[in-house]
Amino acid sequence: MVYQLKNEQLEIEIAGAGAYRGSRFDWSGFITGITLLEGRHSFCVPESLVPGQGTGGAGLCNEFGILRAIGYEETRTGESFPKLGVGLLTRLDDRKYEFSRDYPVQPFETEVEMEGTRKIIFRTILEECRGYAVSLTKTVSVDENRLTVEYAAHNTGTKVIATEEYCHNFLGIDGNPVGPDYVLKFPFELSPWADEEETLRGLTFGQGEVRWGHIPDRPFYFRLPGFEGERYPWMWELLHRPSGTGVREISRFPVSAAAVWGLGHVVAPEMFYELQLAPGERKTWSRVYEFFTKSPSIL
Repeated sequence: MVYQLKNEQLEIEIAGAGAYRGSRFDWSGFITGITLLEGRHSFCVPESLVPGQGTGGAGLCNEFGILRAIGYEETRTGESFPKLGVGLLTRLDDRKYEFSRDYPVQPFETEVEMEGTRKIIFRTILEECRGYAVSLTKTVSVDENRLTVEYAAHNTGTKVIATEEYCHNFLGIDGNPVGPDYVLKFPFELSPWADEEETLRGLTFGQGEVRWGHIPDRPFYFRLPGFEGERYPWMWELLHRPSGTGVREISRFPVSAAAVWGLGHVVAPEMFYELQLAPGERKTWSRVYEFFTKSPSIL
């Protein structure tokens, strides 16, 4: 089943729970299509263009615990550990947790409520697992040219929840390949680094901008330090210069870390939110995106 949100400016497609069945990304509110109706511009692309490759990501899909899987270290081989937004995963062996590895999943139950054509609510109940339990609600809505994803997490268990959440924004404007026609902007000077220097090949950095000298023929990846999102009018902006079409994230939360990943068809800015919940504690945060198009002559 595909859910659709629509107003006068945006059309959003959201996969039904279970359409994605991997052990990495949140199954609820999995946004697979975004269309800016003025000009019919599209933004969402798959993680990989090759069938069967990658981990199944597409469009705007978030993940909890890419670095800190809840309860994994205390889980024995064959036992379960919780992955927020997904389900109870089975530990396979003595290896460290790997976010890209395929773990057996016992999915959580998710309730879906549509409120007209502009809002949808996903309520996921985390089954108790050795003291870990979180009630998670995700609300997706549209207002003018803005798409908002609101999160509410309530620790209903007896143990502290310590993890992180981010959205893997798989973006490619109108299917145009990544290259000199794109610019990725940040509202501050950049100090990027990468564990492998070759992942920076072909990128240039200056005046808060990232540019590509050619269409990448291999993955690129770099990281940025965290920053206070409330200090800036937006966190990042991706612009396709020939068409004047772009998207920016204008969220207002503390960014604990940031990264950018991509290939020749996709750019994925990733802003991380650190989630710490004591038993009984509840926290909310949201991600807000603006989609726009303007005359290329003013770029």
